[in-house]
Amino acid sequence: MKTLIDKLRRQTFLTKEEYVTLIDHRTPALADYLFEQSREVRHHYYGHDVYVRGLIEFTNYCKNDCRYCGIRCGNHQVQRYRLTEDEILSCCDNGYALGFRTFVLQGGEDPYFTEERIVSLIRRIKQGYPDCALTLSIGEKTRDEYQAYFNAGADRYLLRHETANDAHYRYLHPPTLSSANRKRCLRDLKAIGFQTGCGFMVGSPGQTTECLAEDMLFVKELQPQMVGIGPFIAQHDTPFRDQPNGTMELTLFMLGLLRLTLPKVLLPSTTALGTIHPLGREKGILAGANVVMPNLSPVSVRDKYLLYDNKICTGDEAAECRNCLSLRMKSIGYTVVVSRGDYPADTPERNETT
Repeated sequence: MKTLIDKLRRQTFLTKEEYVTLIDHRTPALADYLFEQSREVRHHYYGHDVYVRGLIEFTNYCKNDCRYCGIRCGNHQVQRYRLTEDEILSCCDNGYALGFRTFVLQGGEDPYFTEERIVSLIRRIKQGYPDCALTLSIGEKTRDEYQAYFNAGADRYLLRHETANDAHYRYLHPPTLSSANRKRCLRDLKAIGFQTGCGFMVGSPGQTTECLAEDMLFVKELQPQMVGIGPFIAQHDTPFRDQPNGTMELTLFMLGLLRLTLPKVLLPSTTALGTIHPLGREKGILAGANVVMPNLSPVSVRDKYLLYDNKICTGDEAAECRNCLSLRMKSIGYTVVVSRGDYPADTPERNETT
């Protein structure tokens, strides 16, 4: 098994069968060896720096009915909210003062936030904070909409593909959504010039090792600048309420494989990891991750954006989140830095066409 890890580090890809073999035959000793390799690669490109992204969860309305998601439109127990443009700008003001140089606008697929409204929001943020990167995470759109966001100044776009396996995708999502369209969106984002992020859940209902191997092949093909993965965590008002959660152990192993497969990738250690284990985010960094995403959302709405149960930090002020994570990273020898944290390579020129 170590020879497969050595091969992956050397050539940055494996076959589907080799990924399956590695994942199915993982042991604690093999994981330790993998993390030694993934840390070395991570340190080569990023040293011991950890980038922070200021997360603003600005709407929990969503038109989709994904079976795993706590803010699915079919969940009538959710207290819905939308932040106003001024409230979002206030979050950015607070974050900038705390040292954030990347803002992530994340929300459900909310029809209220039309192209015009999102473009207005992008322009105000970029005018107010020209030295900051702006990431959008607002779901599937047309290519023309993505182009409009890019033209307005958005830099990055996160869209988890959730699973690269078509049958598994259909099991997790309603018939109105398709894996083919999700992948189309990601390819459009790349072609436009966004720094693009995809990602998948680990341990989601119906997932097999073959599914995970297909995820690895897909991210290798797509060559995203960011990959966000985290364990599946059940939410009590969804059809998957009784399904077992994903594990930290397998999530960490996949983080290590991702670092070797995409050596320069921006790789978050997610809040979901911190939710399933008190030291989950620290362990994610030690497995090869290099990004953390403290929450800048107003405390009054944080407990309403519950994609899964028992989400941490829903009662903390932004400064508490920022300071807590800085101390946590320092405890394992890493430093949270004030930086946009761009992908360490030449990025495509902005293709601002209509």
